[in-house]
Amino acid sequence: MEDWTKVCHNVERVDDLPSEPRTRAEFLEYSQEITLDPNTAHRKLRLSEGNRKVTLMEEDQLHPDHPDRFTEWVQVLSRESLTGRCYWEVEKEYRSKHKSISRAGRGNECGIGLNNKSWMLFCSPNSYTFIHNNIKSPVPGPQSSRIGVYVDHTAGILSFYSVSETMTLLHRVNTTFTEPLHAGVSLLV
Repeated sequence: MEDWTKVCHNVERVDDLPSEPRTRAEFLEYSQEITLDPNTAHRKLRLSEGNRKVTLMEEDQLHPDHPDRFTEWVQVLSRESLTGRCYWEVEKEYRSKHKSISRAGRGNECGIGLNNKSWMLFCSPNSYTFIHNNIKSPVPGPQSSRIGVYVDHTAGILSFYSVSETMTLLHRVNTTFTEPLHAGVSLLV
């Protein structure tokens, strides 16, 4: 009988933890405006709309040299680091990574989702693929032009949602984040 009481007590303590939001309105309570960092933008990327939109260009953009710039992978990171609980929505593709991964070169250490410090939800016209440490996993779920991303840095949760009339969980990562995260965008050339 004493062992059962201990189990029940532990369950009650778990129930006291804050739960992940379920509705879009609940997620929006944690919304964070994301701006893209021009110092990290690859030369083929043009930032616009107050650094909130990225466009792949045929011509190199006139970005000044910077040590944080991606030189081979066509990617850009957010200016803001993501700590605590935060939520944002993006169109088409989403990438998330630690800011500390390499920028110069074409190796996996520089590509979002291709190393153990970054996670990616690749969105093609007909499917989703989750990529971490260069391992690709198909993700079932309804197609949407809008993807919601929820991070609870303290709890170690990274979740991707298909956003439409309802929030449909596509993929969740449970991990331990060892440093602040930065949202990122990677475009195919």
